Amino acid sequence: MTRHDHLRLLVIDAYDLPSRTALDDHGVLRGGDAYRQLLQHLAPGAHVDIAWCANADPLQGVDALTSYHGVVWTGSSLSVYDDNPVIPRQIDLVRATMAANIPAFGSCYAAQIATVANGGQVQANPLGREFGVGRKIRLTADGQNHPLYRDKGPVFDAFTCHGDHITALPDGATVLATNAFSPIQALTIEPPTGGSFWAVQYHPEFDADYMARLSRLRAERLITQGLFEDTAQVERYASAMETLQQNPSHTALSFAYGVDQDVLNPARRTQEVLNWFRHKVAQQT
Repeated sequence: MTRHDHLRLLVIDAYDLPSRTALDDHGVLRGGDAYRQLLQHLAPGAHVDIAWCANADPLQGVDALTSYHGVVWTGSSLSVYDDNPVIPRQIDLVRATMAANIPAFGSCYAAQIATVANGGQVQANPLGREFGVGRKIRLTADGQNHPLYRDKGPVFDAFTCHGDHITALPDGATVLATNAFSPIQALTIEPPTGGSFWAVQYHPEFDADYMARLSRLRAERLITQGLFEDTAQVERYASAMETLQQNPSHTALSFAYGVDQDVLNPARRTQEVLNWFRHKVAQQT
């Protein structure tokens, strides 16, 4: 595998401190760490830093923004329409990244914060929370011809967890994927003023074990939202995901939970991140 020792990547973790603490307490990998591990796997040798975007000075402890060849944004427990002083700082950081013409990629909340930072709109999804596996995500005509989806099938499933969605596109946005739950499952934002942000609503950085741990952490909320009947059902789901992580060919569980190689095969699940890296980052010197 090609090494990328000359490349520098910045992961911007958009979770606030209480959310990061909750993840830690339940053994759930922080969003920034999940992406750092993935990027170090996809781009051996690349230097990967993490910035805590909810901090008062999110870039404290990392090098100048312009020293990075690419930026990756995580999801978040926040909603971009929250009345929270963290949100304007995140919006400013999206704009700074794009103004510096540093290619950006992100998942879930990242798609939403990038949309709002560029003039679009995000609201709570009236269908509620899409959790577990996002079903039948379908590439649009633009998506079928876009490098983000090279070597990806035209219809696929993906791990997901979100209750908000994009309701109005900003200038320079192109919708690449959609499904029945969220009309915008992937988009690019490349406004006339410059900059590039490719984002998906789902989570290519999550695996089955991550979903197991996340479901236990969010159990009370997921039950209240009607996605599970009780804690026993949450535990059955979590245990099944853990088993599938260890044994992806477990036919009975794969059939029972409708989980296939779209999400159990790491290469297929993370294809979008690799495509972004190859197309937008790897060729930089």
